[in-house]
Amino acid sequence: MEVVAPVSPREDTATRVLKGSALARRLRSEIGAAKIHLEQRGGGLPVLATLLVGDNAPARAYRASIVRTFAKVEIEHRAVELPSTTTSDRLAAAVAELNDDPAVTGVLVLMPLPEHLAPATILERLSPLKDVDGITPTNAGRLHLGLPSLRPSTPAGGLELLDFHEIHLPGSTVTVVGRSNVVGRPLATLLTQRHATVTLCHRQTRDLPSIVGGADIVCIAAGHPGLVTGDMIKRGATVLDFGVNVTEDGSIVGDADFDSMLGIAGAVTPVPGGTGPVTALVLARNTIAAAFASLNGTLDAILFELPEAMVDHPRGT
Repeated sequence: MEVVAPVSPREDTATRVLKGSALARRLRSEIGAAKIHLEQRGGGLPVLATLLVGDNAPARAYRASIVRTFAKVEIEHRAVELPSTTTSDRLAAAVAELNDDPAVTGVLVLMPLPEHLAPATILERLSPLKDVDGITPTNAGRLHLGLPSLRPSTPAGGLELLDFHEIHLPGSTVTVVGRSNVVGRPLATLLTQRHATVTLCHRQTRDLPSIVGGADIVCIAAGHPGLVTGDMIKRGATVLDFGVNVTEDGSIVGDADFDSMLGIAGAVTPVPGGTGPVTALVLARNTIAAAFASLNGTLDAILFELPEAMVDHPRGT
């Protein structure tokens, strides 16, 4: 029997950089086909409205990505802005206006809100049929129950990226760092539904390095630049970085220390260029899915099937 020598901890691992560009091409193809399918079913043109309260830099960076992406896939985007002094009543009224606008098929409220505004103002008022980021109790509950729902675009895009690059999920140990309602928590649910064993970490987690170090896949969405470093992960692990942090010089960096991952991680997403382009395209796809839901008046209608001949599916490398 051949004896395989153990890998020396000093040997570098060939790290794959999981860029989102190849998957983005496939998603754009799917979105084009979905728009045709929607028109054939009697639906109107999909329209996304983004609501920004205040002037948060990461939120503006995310919106800029949405504007670029939606222009490429020819889906209308409407920017709605309110000042940081907006009251809860004014915010609630703005959401109601978007709910009642028949031309708007999807609504995304950019987070975080100013400190004096409670997220519940949005969660309890946004129409579940237009909730393209899956934040309402209806969509969040249906997601956890495994029912058709509008799923948060960031974690859904992360899973798309793992699948595209053929990262094995069933039976894998996964550490998710960050427990927000739009990334960490739904991501943990989606991974569990794919038969991964998931640990969800947060600010009160003890000994984060040891938990990260035992994971086959590390997903980071904590909003803290460079939080996870190469010496924290085990050799060959996959690192999925959802962080969007704007530095003093205006550049965007992730929650992982990318350079220190090289030679240790088996695969890692860059920031920018990794999960970001995929997230915006999944949001565009969700906007069309929401249009199907509104057309039929039920969330059960969002999981539409496209004719296979309409979509090309290149694989990752």
